[in-house]
Amino acid sequence: MSRTLRALLLMLTVASCGGSHTPPSNLNDACSIAQQRPKYVKAFKATERRWGVPVHVQMATIYQESRFRGDARTPNQYLLGVIPMGRQSSAYGYSQALDGTWDQYRRETGRRGAKRDRMSDASDFMGWYMSQSREKNGISLTDARNQYLAYHEGQTGFARGSHNGKSWLLRVAGQVDARANLYEMQLANCRAFRR
Repeated sequence: MSRTLRALLLMLTVASCGGSHTPPSNLNDACSIAQQRPKYVKAFKATERRWGVPVHVQMATIYQESRFRGDARTPNQYLLGVIPMGRQSSAYGYSQALDGTWDQYRRETGRRGAKRDRMSDASDFMGWYMSQSREKNGISLTDARNQYLAYHEGQTGFARGSHNGKSWLLRVAGQVDARANLYEMQLANCRAFRR
């Protein structure tokens, strides 16, 4: 095998390892997540300091949106069950931010290089968005249920009450709230989180 071919194979191998968006194992245990991904904890704490959104609220929302997968996307839609018609929306990354909202975040915060598949940027986006939900709709930053509803429906949709006609969404928001409470209890006794 030639030197050039070996060098190319080595570069491809290294590149394929570096872009992994594999979620941590045991997503039902916040302490396990903190132990496996200390960079996530650093990002969540930075967001809490900057925007005031508690770590457990961020984590529960990210769990619901992407299951901690940095490359998460909405499913493809198909015409007649076979012809691909594109994705349901432009939502992408840990926070499942839409293209337009992500662009607005980058403009308003000056974080032009922010990426949706980087946890530090995704959590900062979430903090920015939820702080706006507090300002526009009066939703406490500790209220995981209503923050999630505004996150899903948009702040205008939440203000109109668009979520009230969606029993499935109200059920999901209750699950986000329950997970936030679970994560909060787990993190209170987690050494990896307190470091």
